Amino acid sequence: MLLVRVYCDLGLIEPFDPRPYTRDWFLHRSEERYLGFLLARAHQVRSPSVGDIVLFRVGRCFAHAGIVSRTEPLGIIHAFSNSGCVVEDIVESNPELSSRIKSAKFASYWGES
Repeated sequence: MLLVRVYCDLGLIEPFDPRPYTRDWFLHRSEERYLGFLLARAHQVRSPSVGDIVLFRVGRCFAHAGIVSRTEPLGIIHAFSNSGCVVEDIVESNPELSSRIKSAKFASYWGES
């Protein structure tokens, strides 16, 4: 919900509610629901800029994302449910994120693909 709140509250996209979904919806489905919501409002890019989105595959599909806060080294702002807060992480310093970066996708609301 972090991306929905940020982009809707800034007035960049029309408000919408992607729920209902269970906490583990991405483990039991193959439908790229999260990716579909995002790519309906942004476009995929090869290299991110600050303010773009990085999407990580979790389970069977893309189910976690963050807002790029720096490009070198890649830093993101994302909701981290285990600690119940929003954090900024350097991807290469976070074992869980760094193990997923090779299959990650980047998307942008701005700019060209």
